[in-house]
Amino acid sequence: MTDHRLRMMELLAALSVTTDLGMGQPPETALRSSLLATGLARAMNLPEEDVRNARLGTLLRHIGCTATASVEARWYGGNELVSRRAAQPTDFGSPREMLQLTLGTGRGEGLRRPAKVAKVVIGDVRHGDEILRSVCDAASMLARRLGLGRAVQDCLAQQFERWDGNGPHGLAEDAVALPARVGEVATQVVLFLDAAGPDSALAMVAERAGGWFAPDVVATFKKAGPGLLAELVAADPWQALLETEPAPVAYIAESDLDGMARCFADMVDLKSSYTVGHSSEVAELTETAARTLNLSDTDVVSLRRAALLHDLGRVGVTSGVWDKKGPLTRGEWEQVRLHPYLTERILSCSATLAPLGWIAGLHHERLDGSGYHHGVSASAIPPSARILAAADTFQTATQDRPHRPAGTAEQAAEHLTAEAVAGRLDVDCVAAVIAAAGQDRPRVRREWPSALSDREVEVLRLLARGASNQQIAVRLVISRRTAEHHVQHIYTKIGRSTRAAATLYAMEHDLLTP
Repeated sequence: MTDHRLRMMELLAALSVTTDLGMGQPPETALRSSLLATGLARAMNLPEEDVRNARLGTLLRHIGCTATASVEARWYGGNELVSRRAAQPTDFGSPREMLQLTLGTGRGEGLRRPAKVAKVVIGDVRHGDEILRSVCDAASMLARRLGLGRAVQDCLAQQFERWDGNGPHGLAEDAVALPARVGEVATQVVLFLDAAGPDSALAMVAERAGGWFAPDVVATFKKAGPGLLAELVAADPWQALLETEPAPVAYIAESDLDGMARCFADMVDLKSSYTVGHSSEVAELTETAARTLNLSDTDVVSLRRAALLHDLGRVGVTSGVWDKKGPLTRGEWEQVRLHPYLTERILSCSATLAPLGWIAGLHHERLDGSGYHHGVSASAIPPSARILAAADTFQTATQDRPHRPAGTAEQAAEHLTAEAVAGRLDVDCVAAVIAAAGQDRPRVRREWPSALSDREVEVLRLLARGASNQQIAVRLVISRRTAEHHVQHIYTKIGRSTRAAATLYAMEHDLLTP
């Protein structure tokens, strides 16, 4: 297999949208912050290596955000995405801003005495520092796994430090890595720019000089800031981020994409203690099952990567929903149903990852049309997505969830078999996944009239709806010759020789509805 090179910045920019969702921010927030950090670092006449470190550290600033999501949801009213939006622009060194944050997130509700409110505020600062240290540690470790240099790792480890030394690790002034100092200003500027415009952003930077922000970074921003903000507002951030990348442009080998995907898979699974290891285990099951079902090597590789990334969209749903022990409300269910859509949209941001998004976004679809988010039925679900759906269902059944304990592998196999019998999961894919998990293959197959196979019933449905052999081939991701072969077999089995007769046969035996 040819090992093509892939542009690292394009991949990381797309995947950074995951962290935007995890912080309750609009897509492209991290990307635009990184672009601004690039311009600010160059305005300071920093070496290109420092420019590179500042932009990468800013782009991946929140890659560790899932490490504390559950804790934050419990601490701040059940929705960490809302509390994070409020906390991100807050100056933790300002008693006034911390009081506003505490009251705004409901932490001081019902408290009338100033002394008690102050106690809650102090507790929030200490608890916040603990959270920030955990986020920094996770971010730095994930950056190392991505193969990023020590300077980027240090930038992420120190991303919440302050010039005055009142950050979570107590580093002050020049002890804070220069790329981190640049990234801190750039990140805050984008938040204020989006919330209240450029004048607000410029005033905020000036106000925080010497406290939160390094004076030299502030001085440069005071001069270059208006121009940088005008460029940022006018630019296509995706194109600009690639055009401004310091030389030499960074690439990774195509084979290294697995490592990057596994890194982001683990980042996603950190969001809840109930899902730790989920994506990697699903990927192992899908790969083994796909080989059992004789998928090509290329399809197996793509499916493995799609499986690793299938739950990226979970980050965009609050941990208060994922960790809820009781029944979900209708609104909470709608959030859950959105997560495969979010996965698909994140991966669509990269030409390299978009084909994986198409498969990953189908992992909750069902053959009878009862799944989500597309709500499609059998003919629109390709074999790779059917394997992924079965593997995801099996692995989920073997993990604890807030509303039930983990089942055994045997119980998971029984559940999958029941789903296949009910017509929701593909029988062959279920059998392959169960075997991949080390369980006995189930002996179950839906009985169709005239001994039609599951695939032949799919072809018959498309044939009855007027699809040509070529359209059937495209829809089912098979060759035209294979489609023609299936059609002829169907005619032989049902004793008919025309499309009209086959359509009437399908109607008579109620085969048109999955």
